[in-house]
Amino acid sequence: MKKSFEKSDKMSALAQELIPGGCHTYSKGADQSPLLGPKFIAKGKGCYVWDVDGNKYLDWAMGLTSVCLGHAYKPVVDAVKQELVKGSNFQCPAPIEVELAQYFTSEIPGMEMVKFAKNGSTVTTAAVKLARAYTGRKYVAFCSDHGFFSYDDWYIGKKPANSGVPEEISALSLTFKYNDIESAKELFNKYPNQIACVILEPMEFDFPENNFLLELQSLCRKNGAVFIADEMITGFRLDYPGAHTMLGLSPDLTTWGKGVANGFSACMLAGKKEIMTLGGLTHDKERVFLISTTHGAETHALRAALETMRQVKMHNLPARNKVLGEKLRESLLGIIAGHGLSRYITIKGHPCWQLLLFRDHNGQICDGYKTLMFQEAIRRGLLFRGSFVFSLAHTEVELNKTTAAFDKMCKVYKKAINAGDYKKFLVGEPVKPVFRKFN
Repeated sequence: MKKSFEKSDKMSALAQELIPGGCHTYSKGADQSPLLGPKFIAKGKGCYVWDVDGNKYLDWAMGLTSVCLGHAYKPVVDAVKQELVKGSNFQCPAPIEVELAQYFTSEIPGMEMVKFAKNGSTVTTAAVKLARAYTGRKYVAFCSDHGFFSYDDWYIGKKPANSGVPEEISALSLTFKYNDIESAKELFNKYPNQIACVILEPMEFDFPENNFLLELQSLCRKNGAVFIADEMITGFRLDYPGAHTMLGLSPDLTTWGKGVANGFSACMLAGKKEIMTLGGLTHDKERVFLISTTHGAETHALRAALETMRQVKMHNLPARNKVLGEKLRESLLGIIAGHGLSRYITIKGHPCWQLLLFRDHNGQICDGYKTLMFQEAIRRGLLFRGSFVFSLAHTEVELNKTTAAFDKMCKVYKKAINAGDYKKFLVGEPVKPVFRKFN
């Protein structure tokens, strides 16, 4: 049945007039959706969502990976309700802050102190500030292959969309490549005793090779730089508690968010006490104004985080989702091969978070073919944005629905490849990179 997006399109146009970008994270922008696709979601339940026009979708995006148990997951919602009736913000700290801090630090090996905030950029930037204070150095090195660390100057200054960031600030940030230890060594050789920290995701969609991560960690220790593992997406998703434990790392600082509160706004900066305590009141060194946010410890969000982490552990969620993810990957690869598309559609990543890459008839990565698959997924009731993000709500029933839809999507893809162009099959323009110099 043909879907209507009339309400969604009107709301999107109005939003552009009132809100820069039309939304509050660029990854949700209208330029990230095909023309024949929803721009506004009205509600969600489990692993399904409904747009403002009433169209229902099997959700494989799950709130930009932030919903790990399912939309409106009852145990979390109930815990939040019980906390909300007591109020959500006070002049003094609330007991839930200590309760969650105790639980969190007990579950994360080597993380002795934790600070709460509302979004990932806050905690990654705080980690950078803390590392600079701890080392007395100014340069920051981050992995350029990984998708996003912060909207703050130290990161955005090195991206194409860096308008508003002084060159003097962006010059303080250095970049290296994942699985390329030589690129990191070159930085330490070029800036001896000047690099405050190295920050990267333990892994995004590429697994570490040739002992890369352990060598990078050792390089940091040898050169006195703080080693920061960003577990914003990977934490409580790829393994319990995180990817850094799965990969045998012992970082100095870690950052967490999208896997900890099932869509509620709760993020964490955690780390070794000797570093974290610089942001506290119990030392006689120069004061670090680490994180200070009125809403960073809203009680209902912290209660959501505590209940989410307990549910993830109780259901052994990463192990459970890994089994389903491996089944889905095997089925998708079979469908791709069956249509003769193995050169054009490939899959990489951990089974719990898989990325599909789409290539044109010349074998080049192509946003047009990617958008065509988004469009065809929507036509068949899937909300798909290039990766499969598993939650507790996804079951084999959803896997079967997905593979049936994917088979039909590949038929269209094959026609486009044979025609030598996606344009005859895609309505509207391709989605655009989030990080670009001009609109």
